[in-house]
Formats: sequence, structure tokens, C-alpha cells
Amino acid sequence: MTKEITSEAISSFEEDFNSNRANKIAARAVQENGIYKASQNLQTKIDLTPTFSIEIDTGKVANQKQSGRCWMFSALNTMRHSIQKDFKIKDFELSQNYTNFWDKFEKSNWFFENVIASADKDLGDRKVSFLFTTPQQDGGQWDMLCGIIEKYGIVPKSAYPETANATNSRALNDTLNTLLRKDGLELRRLVQAGKSEDEVQTRKNEMLKEVFRILAISLGLPPKKFDFEYRDDDKNYHRDSDLTPQDFFKKYVGWDLSQYVSTINAPTDDKPFHKVFSVEYLGNIEGGRQVRHLNLPIDEMKDLIIKQLKSGEVVWFGSNVVKDSERQAGLLDTELYKRDELFDVDFNMSKADALNSGESLMDHAMVITGVDLVDGKPTKWKIENSWGNKPGFDGYFVMSDSWFDKFVYQAVINKQNMPEDLKQAFEQGSKDPIQLLPWDPMGALANNF
Repeated sequence: MTKEITSEAISSFEEDFNSNRANKIAARAVQENGIYKASQNLQTKIDLTPTFSIEIDTGKVANQKQSGRCWMFSALNTMRHSIQKDFKIKDFELSQNYTNFWDKFEKSNWFFENVIASADKDLGDRKVSFLFTTPQQDGGQWDMLCGIIEKYGIVPKSAYPETANATNSRALNDTLNTLLRKDGLELRRLVQAGKSEDEVQTRKNEMLKEVFRILAISLGLPPKKFDFEYRDDDKNYHRDSDLTPQDFFKKYVGWDLSQYVSTINAPTDDKPFHKVFSVEYLGNIEGGRQVRHLNLPIDEMKDLIIKQLKSGEVVWFGSNVVKDSERQAGLLDTELYKRDELFDVDFNMSKADALNSGESLMDHAMVITGVDLVDGKPTKWKIENSWGNKPGFDGYFVMSDSWFDKFVYQAVINKQNMPEDLKQAFEQGSKDPIQLLPWDPMGALANNF
């Protein structure tokens, strides 16, 4: 049998295509309207009405604009909800630019330290290549944001507002990565030349000074102290003076971030359930909080989320938002597009196969704020996005339960909502987590916009 495509085979394919009248009907629809419009299923709009049996009011959505800071917006949104409620400040926002500044600064040092540690490897080594491909970016995960807050605190948006380079980050990322690659190569050469650790670190700090300068010019100098002024929903005036970012977090949020656990659903053979995983090179703060994931079956993850929603607390989660989604309508559903019927082709893949083949991975973080339970089982979920109030239902999306099964990969759970056996599994596994390779799909960063 020949391996190339023969003219006889092509003729056979054409004959098969022309023999089916449905192919010609489909071709006209697709060529005029595109694949997604031609295969869109109206029933999804009927099934995913934005009505929920359990719903937490979280107010006006935020807008990350042209930046990949969804993970940061979503995490800060979970915290601002409690501030809005406890201090009666409608539509209050925390400064996403403040955590963005320190994240980029720390990621630069993280990159430098990993470059130094891997200087004995060839530039063509896959891990070294991985480092230099993207020295830093907007994306991240829950534990990385917690590390920033634990070290630097947080501030209200009024104390450190957005800038042009925060809301549209392409030029800043390109500028920083050019510098980091250049400096990374120099650090490698210093190590390979046998320079002492002190000499290498001295040069690294000179490089970090330039990184800091770029960030300060582009994003502004982060405040060390500030005054917090606001009128609450009853029109009462408040002023809290001379606060540090750490003071603000303790007083206005007050969470013990060590009590929040990143759970994942990765049903692949290499990741047993109820085990804890970390990912090589995944992080942002040298000497800071380690990224750790407790792998759970999907139904266990859902039960924990529902319990947390019932307790009045929203849930940060990560998913593959570009799959089976309609952005403007705010719909996430596996039945949204009937491409299999349109093309008469089976596209179905298991979640494990999709992860193993690179077909799917986490690319976006949002917040679960509600669920519709029928006979105790979830049918659809209310989602707070960070794309402003124009898409969806004033910025909120509706996610079908089947979409949750297929495309949700991560959810952060307060330990108070976890049974003892899972808490123990996380604590025990965190002592020596199973290390995944840098390019494992569970190391993907949420950065979609």
C-alpha cells in the first residue's frame, strides 16, 4: 500500500462528497456563515437561562481588558465580595495593577534564579528552552496570587489605579521578555565562566534594578502607605489613614490564605486521585508559596463547590474557556455547537485524551457565584467573568454541567468546606508533592482575555 495521497484516492473522496446531498447544503451554510454559526444549537439558549436555585450577589463585574490577568482579577474578586458585603461598599474593586507589578517583578527574579540553576544544561535542553520561551507573562494560578499577597499585601484600586500598560500589556511583556532573555544569557555565561555566587547575584541585582525601573515607569511606583477614603452605601464617610498594603489586607480581607486549597480534576493515568502535585518551574516568588494541587474526581470537586456556595462563599476556578463557548451570549455548553452533525464526523474525546494530546488545558480563571440544583444535582452554574459588562448577562456567564465535566480543571476550596480525609490527604501530600514536568497541562497558566 502506498503512503502518499494518490489521485485515485482524491477522486474517491470527491465522489463520496458529491454523492451526499447534505454535504452541499452544509457547505453553503458553512461557507457563508462560518463553522460555529452554521452549527449553533438554539436549544442551549433555552436550557441555560440565567436563573439559579443558589446564587450569591456579587455586583458589577470587573474588566481585565487587553491583558491576561484573569487569574488575578478572579482571585481579587473573591476577596472584594467580602469587602463589599462587610463594609457596605457597592462595586468596590481591589487594585489588580498593584499585584500585577509585584508579580512581574517576582517572575523576573524567578526566571533569573532558574536560569542560574540550569546553567550547566545546554541551551537546546528542553527545560532551558522552556524557560527562555516565555521568561514572564501575565498569566498565573491561585497559589501565585496568594504568594504575592502574603509578601506584599493588597491595596484598593483608588490607591493604585490601572495604567495603559496594565490594561493592554502586550508592549510591556515584549519589552520585559527581550531584556530578560538578554540578561538570562549573560547570567548563564557568568556561571559557566566560574564566577562566584556573590558575583553572579550582584550582577543579577543590577539586572533587577532595570526591571524595576521598567515596571515603575510603565505601571507606577507601588504605594508603601496610603489613605483609604470611601462613602458606604448609606452615604457615611470613612477615612482610614496611613495604611500599609499588609495592614489593608489584614483589616479589610482578613483571610488566612493557607486555608485555601487548589483542587484539580486531571483524570489521566499519571495522576492518581487524592494525591498532591506540583509543577517544575511553576511559580513566581523565590522562597515563597509553592503551587500545589490536590487531584479529585469531578463529582467530589462539584460537591465541595456546592458546599462552599451554600456557605455564602464564591469559588475561584480555572477552565478551558475557548472551547464550546459563545462569548457575546455568555454561554458555555458542550451542546452549543453541533459540529459532529454538521460534518458527520465524531469529534468526541475523553477529558484524559484531551489533556494528553494537547487538545485542551486551563486557559482562563473565573468565579462561580451560583448553581441550579434539580433533585440535588447541578444542571447549570452562574459564572462571574472579568471581561466587563457587555458580554453575557451583564458580564455574567452561564455554564452547563456537562461543560463543567469536560472543561473545568481547577477550583479553590476553603478547608472549612472539606471533609477530614481530604484535608489530611492535602496536608500529607504537600510535604512531598509529586513533581510534574514544566510543560504538563496542569502547569498551564490562566491568561485568556
